[in-house]
Amino acid sequence: MTGYLAGVVSSALSFIFIVFAIGAIGYLVGAVKVKGIELGTAGVLLVALLFGVLCHFVPSFKIGTKEIVLFSDKIKANFGIVSNIGTALFVTAVGLIAGPKFFRSFNKSTLAYIVIGIVVIAVGAGTAILFTVLDKNMSSSMAVGLLTGGLTSTPGFSAGKECAQAIEADVTAGYGIAYTFGVLGVVLFVQILPKILKVDMPKEVANFQAANQVKIPELKGKFIQVDPFGFFAFFVAVAVGCLIGAIKIPVGTIEKNGQTIMSYFSLGNSGGCLIGGLIVGHFAHIGGLDCRIKKETLNFMRELGLVLFLIGAGVPGGVNFIEKFRWTYFIYGAVMTTVPMIVGYIIARYVFKLSILNNLGSITGGMTSTPALGTLIATAGTDEVSAAYAATYPFALVSIVLASKLVIMFF
Repeated sequence: MTGYLAGVVSSALSFIFIVFAIGAIGYLVGAVKVKGIELGTAGVLLVALLFGVLCHFVPSFKIGTKEIVLFSDKIKANFGIVSNIGTALFVTAVGLIAGPKFFRSFNKSTLAYIVIGIVVIAVGAGTAILFTVLDKNMSSSMAVGLLTGGLTSTPGFSAGKECAQAIEADVTAGYGIAYTFGVLGVVLFVQILPKILKVDMPKEVANFQAANQVKIPELKGKFIQVDPFGFFAFFVAVAVGCLIGAIKIPVGTIEKNGQTIMSYFSLGNSGGCLIGGLIVGHFAHIGGLDCRIKKETLNFMRELGLVLFLIGAGVPGGVNFIEKFRWTYFIYGAVMTTVPMIVGYIIARYVFKLSILNNLGSITGGMTSTPALGTLIATAGTDEVSAAYAATYPFALVSIVLASKLVIMFF
């Protein structure tokens, strides 16, 4: 009987089961409202993180002679695949949604998005540098881990680890410690701030849509629709994005493990897929092939991608959260999340006079926060706010990659 029970438990706790169980429980948690505030899809992240913490303490257990493994290097790699697929789906969908208007709406607001993206990262990096000066026991590698975790930036995290001076264990641990607040902090910020300001959301949405009207030309001639849902065009956008993200630009040489190697900058799959989506969304066809995608399909892909990203990143993040955890590090990470948001909001509102929706959209892009954009869309009730995210995100992405390298190399 014990052997049978072990077999049942082993099958039930398969990787596929765990992924979907986390998603189901996470949606239940996210639906809980407290004074009108809810985690939404970020509830999935919270459950994933808690499961990761459990895995840290109980990576496996035995029923009779059968060992049930909850977490291992192989399973961690599987979660990495889930996270990468989720990121590709989400940012590509965002690019395709924003694409038809993105290149046709360049105006003075575009400069605002560029500045906000750079300033948010610069403030975060400055905060990280300040903490390395104040806390002599914290390495610059830990500071970069906290910075990239606080800004939920995987490309920045990867860039920090590849530096010759980097202590990889510190970068990884710092990322895990700050990641939780990095996600939840921005998610709550975009919900709480409109309530504090007593924003009339329907009125703001109406004004936003009126101010951001862009004429999109109709496709002329006959076009072949490859499939009814637009999956062909979506997959093309992902593939093009991966190729763009794989382009490496040399930025100098570094010494690592006694060898001189070339250091490169790349957008990675996240930045590349966003641009791929923008391009395909803008042109809407490839020769005679129709690349227009139904809104329902894009919304589905965006939400599915977000959930997979949160599960794939959340479980390993929960495991890493425990390693080298100190409350001071958690507080540092929370400050690195909060201060850039506040500074970005002030600049967007008082310098560039952006509306609240453009303001918060640019903040989510500057913070490179995928979950926060999903929450903002749900809060505003329109996915057009993704245009501000898409305009800010690339500049923030480039800035965080460079900042991660500079902090480790010079501090």
